Amino acid sequence: MHSPRAPTPSNLNGGATEVSGAPSHVRTYRVWKGSNEFLLHGRLIFGPDVKYTLITIFLIVAPIAIFCVFVARKLVEHPYRSGYSIPIIVIVHTVFVLITLLLTAARDPGIVPRNAHAPEPDEYDECGNFYSEQSPQRRLPRTKDVIVNGISIKIKYCDTCKLYRPPRCFHCSVCDNCVERFDHHCPWVGQCIGLRNYRFYYMFIFSTTLLCLNVHGFCWAYVKCIMDSEEISIWKALMKTPASIALIIYTSISVWFVGGLTVFHTYLISENQSTYENYKNHYDRQVNPYNKGIVYNFKEIFCSIIPPSKNNFRSKVTIPKDPSDSSERKGVESLISLMKKTRGDLEFGKPDYDEVYEVQNDSIDGFINEDEVGNCSEFSDISVDLIKMLHTEGGERLVASFLRDNLWERSSRRLDLGNKIVDSIHQVGESKRNTTHSAIDSATHSAIDSATHSATTSATDIAIHSATDIATDTATDSASGSVGSIIRDKFKDVS
Repeated sequence: MHSPRAPTPSNLNGGATEVSGAPSHVRTYRVWKGSNEFLLHGRLIFGPDVKYTLITIFLIVAPIAIFCVFVARKLVEHPYRSGYSIPIIVIVHTVFVLITLLLTAARDPGIVPRNAHAPEPDEYDECGNFYSEQSPQRRLPRTKDVIVNGISIKIKYCDTCKLYRPPRCFHCSVCDNCVERFDHHCPWVGQCIGLRNYRFYYMFIFSTTLLCLNVHGFCWAYVKCIMDSEEISIWKALMKTPASIALIIYTSISVWFVGGLTVFHTYLISENQSTYENYKNHYDRQVNPYNKGIVYNFKEIFCSIIPPSKNNFRSKVTIPKDPSDSSERKGVESLISLMKKTRGDLEFGKPDYDEVYEVQNDSIDGFINEDEVGNCSEFSDISVDLIKMLHTEGGERLVASFLRDNLWERSSRRLDLGNKIVDSIHQVGESKRNTTHSAIDSATHSAIDSATHSATTSATDIAIHSATDIATDTATDSASGSVGSIIRDKFKDVS
């Protein structure tokens, strides 16, 4: 599909001239939202699998070329003097087949133009949120009922095209378009088969069937000529023309496919059904409102006027240019900066998991919340000083390690918390005392020593990076108790 970006006019130096904020005028096919491919500046529209159309052309032309070179040329020289009528008939027939193929594959099959915005809803959504007290909101019904020839037919809403599909319309997932009177998406022609090309599709498969039968018959005629002229058996005659053998086998296989399709679509036309409707059994339980009888059904397909396309792919549309370009540049710059940031984190080993942050969230979730201290909660008897110590950097990491090992499940509240907290506090105190002698004042050193060697001072501050004021308050509150007894008393109710 062509790029939606319009070409910019060139200046005298060969560069592109741009006007800031000026709108851009481009052809419709350049900004087409479907998956179609366009040729000749929007004059021809193919499906996204246009390459299969080329394969189909090759499968038609190659056997005919072999037939004209190795079979038809010999029939011209035969004593029956059929002349050039046989190759002329076959070539003209082949040209007609190719024309019907291009008329099927290279035209608008009946695409319904998309809406820029969804239609206004006309119903209220009474299935709102159960916990919400808001008034019901309008919503678009998924289906609507329409009357066709006195019979009610449901039409569906298409979220992609933002419209209610007309009767017999379907959204093709391959071409990404809603197609009127959608029959099927044919991979051999690389296009949807719908309202505007179904006639040519039937002519294509019907004429291809006749072409296969003609080539098949002329090959046997040539074998018969060899048998009569040389008075040999059929097997020896076949050995003298290997091209005829190959064409007989090829046309025999091909006629089963295209001939079967011809018979099937002849039945569908007589019933005024589409392949999609027949596959979905739409009219097994109801009357087909489009069936007007065999004669009128065939007249509708072959004698009715093909409606003009609802899309002008060569018309010009106006789109803002610079805003889209700036947004694209911003998006690219954001992506590049994000990639650089991620690469820097990986190179310098920056952790992508913040243990302290996770523990704080878990604390807020119900483990330890400072707001609950002093209130009527299960943590009301915990000292405020102890909570403050736990909220220092060392305390947060201590709690993180402890919660990771013991408090991921709510059912583990009955564990012996006191002993593990006391042991962890002593370990942090010893580590802090050995590494921060020059950074901690005399009061902090006194608190660390007394908390480590004596039961008359508080060891809690030493465990949580020993903040001076916190250590003093804790030492005052717990001057008469040991470190182990203080912690066990504070967490007894919690456990």
